[in-house]
Amino acid sequence: MRVVKVAIAGLGGVGRATAELLLSRRGRYREVYATDVRLAAACGSRSGRADPDGLEASDLDALEDGRTGPDFIAASGADILIEAGPSDFRTGGPGLVYIHASLSAGLDTIVVSKGALVHSGSALRQLAKSTGATLKLSGAAASALPTIDLLEHSLKGCRVVRVEGILNATTNYLLDAMTTRGIDFHEALRQAQAGGFAEANPSNDVDGWDTAAKLVLIANFGLGADLTMEDVQVEGIGSVTMDRVQAWRADGVVPKLVGELSWPDGLLRATVGIRTYPTKDPLSQVGGKDKAIRILTEEMGETIAIASGKEPMATAAAALKDLESLLAMRAAGPSSD
Repeated sequence: MRVVKVAIAGLGGVGRATAELLLSRRGRYREVYATDVRLAAACGSRSGRADPDGLEASDLDALEDGRTGPDFIAASGADILIEAGPSDFRTGGPGLVYIHASLSAGLDTIVVSKGALVHSGSALRQLAKSTGATLKLSGAAASALPTIDLLEHSLKGCRVVRVEGILNATTNYLLDAMTTRGIDFHEALRQAQAGGFAEANPSNDVDGWDTAAKLVLIANFGLGADLTMEDVQVEGIGSVTMDRVQAWRADGVVPKLVGELSWPDGLLRATVGIRTYPTKDPLSQVGGKDKAIRILTEEMGETIAIASGKEPMATAAAALKDLESLLAMRAAGPSSD
């Protein structure tokens, strides 16, 4: 039976959920892919653990100080890296050093934190191409919502006319709370923070930057563009007042924070801002913490996907969807004989 060793860099909520879900699916990997998948290493910012025979879930509660960093991952003998650390699109760190080292070594790499891909996506794509590594990013590009998957597989070969995405769960919850329950922005935010799904500093979400980052990934990795964050026109929801909400309700429309890609005059345009939809439009029905994407193509018309997975499990499952894709590729290769 083939042995594949996986390392996870980043042991926050998503990283731990990914590790635990991976360990629970080892039987599936043996049965479906004839592969013994071992968690060879896992680390956070200050500590980690490695075992060539594979870690167990209990090992994640007994990490060893100082065992972290790209050199630690390389020494583990891992074949695949799952990078799930904090995301910072302004610097690319801390994930960028892990991803760069992994791709440089020719390791297939699954990225969950989008910061490095937004900051240095073009360079990382070229690096992966030069070393023959595969770079996957379902967890970074809206997690449970299939975005790049739709473009790479379901709509392959079609000419994309427009992409609209409700890509941030926090802002969708806030706007939904304001329009359906009549509470103001600050109260909706307080409730979201108390519920644990809005950050203590929610600026990246409410100012539209998280949506912009995901839009850049969809454009660059799904459509072969070369956008930067500076190319995206960004508006958030912090200025939404109850007067505006009441006006929208009077007009029979529903507001959503939407990332949009379009090609007016043949040039790619990327925007993030509030769009309003009539109640019969499917995007108006995307409530709470759900996400959605609508892709219009010349050949297949309109395709809509809506996702409502709970975090952090939804993102962990998205990362392991990428892992199964890599396992399938290996099982179909020459080494499967």
